[in-house]
Amino acid sequence: MGDKKRKVLLIDGNSIVNRAFYAMPPLTNSSGLHTNAVFGFTTMLLKVLEEEKPTHLLVAFDAGKTTFRHEGYSEYKGGRQKTPPELSEQFPLLKELLVSFSIAQFELPGYEADDIIGTLTRLAEEQGHEAVVVSGDKDMLQLASERVTVLLTRKGVSEVERYTPDEIGEKYGLRPEQIIDLKGLMGDASDNIPGVPGVGEKTALKLLAEYGTVENVLEHMGEIKGKLGENIRSHHEDARMSKRLATIFREVPLERTLDELEWKGYNAAELAAAFRKLEFKSLIERLDLSSAAAGAAETDDAEAARAAAAYETVWVRGPADWKALNEALPQAEALLVESHGDNPHESEGIGLAIAAGGRVFALPYASLTAEEAGPLRDWLADADAAKTGCDLHRAELVLARSGIALRGLAFDVQLAAYLLDPTDADPSLAGLLARQGLPAIATDEAVFGKGAKFRVPDDEALAAHLAAKADAVRRLAGPLAEELDKAGMRTLYYELEQPLSVILAGMEKQGITVKAEALEELGKEFQSGIERTMGEIYRLAGFEFNIGSTKQLGEVLFDKLGLPVIKKTKTGYSTDAEVLEKLEPYHEIVRLILHYRTLTKLQSTYIEGLLKEIRPEDGKIHTYYRQTIAATGRLSSQFPNLQNIPIRLEEGRQIRKAFVPSEPGWHILAADYSQIELRVLAHISGDEGLKEAFRNEMDVHTKTAMDVFGVPADQVDSNMRRQAKAVNFGIVYGISDYGLSQNLNITRKDAAAFIEQYFNAFPGVRKYMDDIVAQARQDGYVATLLGRRRYLPDIRASNYNLRSFAERTAMNTPIQGTAADIIKLAMVRMDETLKARGLQSRMLLQVHDELVFEVPPDELETMTALVPEVMAGAFPLDVPLKADVNVGVNWYEAK
Repeated sequence: MGDKKRKVLLIDGNSIVNRAFYAMPPLTNSSGLHTNAVFGFTTMLLKVLEEEKPTHLLVAFDAGKTTFRHEGYSEYKGGRQKTPPELSEQFPLLKELLVSFSIAQFELPGYEADDIIGTLTRLAEEQGHEAVVVSGDKDMLQLASERVTVLLTRKGVSEVERYTPDEIGEKYGLRPEQIIDLKGLMGDASDNIPGVPGVGEKTALKLLAEYGTVENVLEHMGEIKGKLGENIRSHHEDARMSKRLATIFREVPLERTLDELEWKGYNAAELAAAFRKLEFKSLIERLDLSSAAAGAAETDDAEAARAAAAYETVWVRGPADWKALNEALPQAEALLVESHGDNPHESEGIGLAIAAGGRVFALPYASLTAEEAGPLRDWLADADAAKTGCDLHRAELVLARSGIALRGLAFDVQLAAYLLDPTDADPSLAGLLARQGLPAIATDEAVFGKGAKFRVPDDEALAAHLAAKADAVRRLAGPLAEELDKAGMRTLYYELEQPLSVILAGMEKQGITVKAEALEELGKEFQSGIERTMGEIYRLAGFEFNIGSTKQLGEVLFDKLGLPVIKKTKTGYSTDAEVLEKLEPYHEIVRLILHYRTLTKLQSTYIEGLLKEIRPEDGKIHTYYRQTIAATGRLSSQFPNLQNIPIRLEEGRQIRKAFVPSEPGWHILAADYSQIELRVLAHISGDEGLKEAFRNEMDVHTKTAMDVFGVPADQVDSNMRRQAKAVNFGIVYGISDYGLSQNLNITRKDAAAFIEQYFNAFPGVRKYMDDIVAQARQDGYVATLLGRRRYLPDIRASNYNLRSFAERTAMNTPIQGTAADIIKLAMVRMDETLKARGLQSRMLLQVHDELVFEVPPDELETMTALVPEVMAGAFPLDVPLKADVNVGVNWYEAK
């Protein structure tokens, strides 16, 4: 181009893509690929191309996580969260699209996009050309000069703000080179640049107006009075380092010259094909590429036909197979880990399959530990290699048993399908394919057999089945991701359930230490109590009998002692818990029988049961949390179920004494949400009376009793409060007058009157109940505040019982489900916070509304304040969330 004036447009790729991703609404194409960041970037690009009309053009990207800045300060950008998989999967799409635009792109290991752009603006200035920089990062303002203009994106990427040295002076009172001094003083939380504590933009600008540079501020720091002066003197090295970190390096060893960035426009057919693949129909119309798109369609249809062809199954055995698999790993589309056994902590691995391109690689599980599998193990452990699979949580636990890490979990078809229908009876891959109307595969039972008949088939049959399952994952991922988008559950999936899956696996692998000797000691106490209670029962009955036999117990209670018969079954008298509770006032023996049953259950289920679950290698219990069982969204705990340890009785609470920290001198910290479901009810219903109780930190049951019985607080007795509490919690669960009458041992008529009084006192709750049932009847489902859905097919049923149950479910699901979502959200936030602060404390358990941690002594004060703060701030409600915290040397003391 000779000496002709050039206009060089330099775009900060990472910055703009990030801003576009968070500014644009969710968007996927029909293949399930997320495209919102690419779409936002492209609209910005088209606008800037139109307005700036550049002769030369480059999009610069960051090449990796580590740059030369990390050498001097390892924490640089350390606070940043991991890039969401739905954003990271868009970078290859964008880079491919830039090729279609014929736009140069560049990245260089060890440097950031800022440094590449800084170097190119220097070269443009030196050669007398004009440069325009587009970024979302204010750091770029330091590059502004007579020849360099910086465009900063505003409102996401839809608008840009122009900055020349004059405009920087007008807005900040600074010269462009002072932007780095500004950062040096105030720091930058997004890049983990510390700056000086207590110095914000306003203070930093004031200091620079007086002293000009960071160095000059530090020369005069002895003169600066008060806390500000003290902070500057204590953190002067941080200020110097922060300025260094914020300074764009303008001497990057580039292999490219400005000449190579010449842009002559795009090829219409190529760009049309790219837009068509991404399904950017509006951009095809905007650039009038329709005729070019039609030509590209034939090519696309041919590609689609090839993609629909049957995949090739490769049973990985010899060196050539391993080489092919290792080369295909970067293109992996689906991962399948097959294992046998209900408890993944003990399951046997069977095989593994990876779908990549037109092939599916299958291999026996045992070969994962072979030397040739090194690259595969590295890929499995690579957090940046996104994995799509089925029940990835289980896969992570199974692989961990073999010492193999699984990271980078991006999309789980089973978890997605659960969100789309939490009541689905068949969450297997075969079931999910049937539900989506996709071609079927053989069921696991057909291939492996069931129960005692389970067997692993020969290599050929195993390879075929593993490959079919991996291909099924690949086929399901797109439609399920699209359904999540349509149902408004994208955020729920990617920001809650998927990250939680990884957190739960980490907790499960960590486990909780349980002292066998403490359980055994407690077991001896229970046994003594059982024997004493048996002696008392025999004394009152007048003879010995089998207390565990319903027939013999019935004869003692009803024939010998003449107690009133409450209920009969086909085989004789009923002696279930409900019957015994009603008989308790009639005879002392009934209380003893109930006590005997409690102690024997504690002994068999919890003492003996938990002792079997303690792992000899580490002295810990490792439970297994299931995310896809409860229709309300609650977690389920299995092998063993730690959510069922009884805490209403002192004997049951004693079991928690055996749960202790795994490190000497550490503490157990337990934090329990206070009345979370009632707080959610107050928020959802908007009832002013309930909201007032929580806002004023009143005892909500006393408040309910006051309003229902029409008495002041000092006249509420314990019985009134007990009844009010039963109604409060009953309402949350959609209780009927019959259910309440059973709970309070009152007549059904009195219970109905009580409920009516409650609704009169809290009209907002009645309106919520009526409205939510009407809404469910219209929509066929109800949703939590976070968008979790539960479908209610019986809400329009003609059968009264089915319809009534669906109506009660409609009332309580948004409350219970939101409470479940909130504690899950608290777990995700807690995990992020522990990592961000570099704390050693560990989250060990979730039990209903309670989180349990083990905490070193030097973090006790921090955690006692931090945990309730994070839990209270997990989700904004119209009433405050509150978490009660207790600390002890064991779980019992932390209650």
